[in-house]
Amino acid sequence: MSKFTMFGQLKAQPGKRDELAKAMLESTETLQGMEGCVFYILNEAVDDPDVLWIMELWESAEAHAASLKNEKVIAVIQRCRPLIAGASAVPVRPIGGKGL
Repeated sequence: MSKFTMFGQLKAQPGKRDELAKAMLESTETLQGMEGCVFYILNEAVDDPDVLWIMELWESAEAHAASLKNEKVIAVIQRCRPLIAGASAVPVRPIGGKGL
């Protein structure tokens, strides 16, 4: 199995980025110790006050898919959904670099 990386963009409802970020950051406790999660980093866009970027690295695409079936992850998604105006994701495959 090869590593799996996902870059995701969350567009918050206008003026709700900080609230969404807080909810997302509180949820990272769920990922602590989650099998297959190497890192999960939440970033705020510097050029758009409503956008968050997520960088995820997983041991495999299967580990990422399994995380989306975790009841705690599902609860976080449901809690954040009203704060999200739009979302997109770009799956990529890391090929090397510092930290791998």
